[in-house]
Amino acid sequence: MNHPSSRMLDRIKAVYLYIQKQGMVTTNQLAEEFGITDRTMQRDLSVLEYNGLVSSPHRGKWITTEKKVKIS
Repeated sequence: MNHPSSRMLDRIKAVYLYIQKQGMVTTNQLAEEFGITDRTMQRDLSVLEYNGLVSSPHRGKWITTEKKVKIS
């Protein structure tokens, strides 16, 4: 796996904060909000999910977890 670019990391951070603020959002909503394809958003969400920061209680819907995160 190649290392995500800093631009991608900035976006992933922004996605996390957006979900945190909104409560529950769909992949589609996020893709539209960030101006990227559903597929790209799905990849970003996978990174967050892998790190235990978001979860998907319903298919295609996302929430942040209770895991404490330091956003530098």
